[in-house]
Amino acid sequence: MNAAADGAGSPNSEPILFPRHRRLRYLTYALVSLAALGLSLSGTDEMMSEYELGVFQGLLAGFAQGVALVLALRRPVPAWALSLTATAFTALTVRAAVDPLPTMNPLPGTTPGPDWPWSTTEVVVQAAVLLLVALRVPTRKALAALAATALTTFVIQGLVGAQRYSSTGTVAVAVCAVAVLIGTALRGRSEARTQLVEQVTITAEERNRRTLLEERSRIARELHDVVAHHMSVISIQAQVAPLLVENPSEELRENLDGIRQNALEALAELRRVLGVLRSENPEYPDDPYALGGAGTGAAPDAPQPTLDRLDALIENTRAAGLDVRGDVRGEVRPLAPGVELSAYRIVQEALSNALRHAPGSTVAVEVTHAPDGLRLFVTNSPPQQAVPPSPGAGHGLLGMRERAAMLGGHLTAGRTFQGGFAVVAFLPRDGVALPEGPHGPDGPDGPDSADGPDAPDRPAAPGTSPSAAPEIIFPTGDETP
Repeated sequence: MNAAADGAGSPNSEPILFPRHRRLRYLTYALVSLAALGLSLSGTDEMMSEYELGVFQGLLAGFAQGVALVLALRRPVPAWALSLTATAFTALTVRAAVDPLPTMNPLPGTTPGPDWPWSTTEVVVQAAVLLLVALRVPTRKALAALAATALTTFVIQGLVGAQRYSSTGTVAVAVCAVAVLIGTALRGRSEARTQLVEQVTITAEERNRRTLLEERSRIARELHDVVAHHMSVISIQAQVAPLLVENPSEELRENLDGIRQNALEALAELRRVLGVLRSENPEYPDDPYALGGAGTGAAPDAPQPTLDRLDALIENTRAAGLDVRGDVRGEVRPLAPGVELSAYRIVQEALSNALRHAPGSTVAVEVTHAPDGLRLFVTNSPPQQAVPPSPGAGHGLLGMRERAAMLGGHLTAGRTFQGGFAVVAFLPRDGVALPEGPHGPDGPDGPDSADGPDAPDRPAAPGTSPSAAPEIIFPTGDETP
């Protein structure tokens, strides 16, 4: 019943018991149907023996209550109306049987008479139906149904009345009131839990959205410095170019002046953007695990790091207590400045995470230069020491994925089978997503494509060049970290 309340969307929606467990729902229907059959047979026997109704009338009155109980699983309000109507009709029908003639007054000490106006079966069914009504509809409607039940009981027993019977009106109303109270409490608990889940979900989404915006702002701030450097070079070259040419034409001077002026204006706009993006403490200086001396760029005027400073980053991490092994493979090719910066930041964040979450572990950093881009593998073994609470902001993986996606690449991070952690990233060489389709020596027609283009789940070898930058599956072994 509580599961039915949890699945309720609106007061008019159909109740769906156990929406995630179809077999359990069918079992519930079967059990309720069996209970309804038992109550129907019991009610029929009571009507025929106590109320002295005929077979047809007894079956009609008894099975009306059973049908109402089964109907309540899908339509609780009509089921309540059916049960109450059947009870009232039966009470008025048998009233003559419990009213002897005036000359036949019962002797003192004789049996008072049958239960009236509610039989035992009718009380049980009405309470169960009202419980489901309270679970499915707002509280005010459930109370209105209870009030209608009490008013009907008062009219039949108090105004119409009978002479020889055992009063069940007060007991029936009390039992129904308890059922409504229980159903209302369960519904309120379910609604409170649903609202709590919604609030938690909204809070988590807002936190993720804020984290995403913070990371994008941080990335934009760093890339701004790269763009500003190139714009400064363009401005200087445009100013010096006329001095390198003997007798430059006036048209050439004007074009070069225009280039220099546009570069200066772009620099001014970039400075305005930088004033908005640059935070006072962009690199979390309170983080004891920050790799400060290895080039975090915390100083506003510090140059943005590139892969040339990777050795210094690894040495600084070793000094912090990790056994780090670095390996650079492939022919080193020129990369776009944004790719250099993002590659450095991804490795830096991966090493910082290893310091936080895997103290005493062995870390392998592998940078592979391929014709189509750059591959980064950072894996660590399980921690060898107790993991202290992390004081970081928890944005590391999100920031790494944003950097890779911004350049048209991708990043995968997850635990290995041995309990370590692996970060694998691919960044296109020019910072632009590679076109779809086969290309390169290791494409579908190459020597390493025995499985064809439909086998993207095979781990990519460190020195290969897949087509269209396929999804990289990180290695799962820590034997040679």
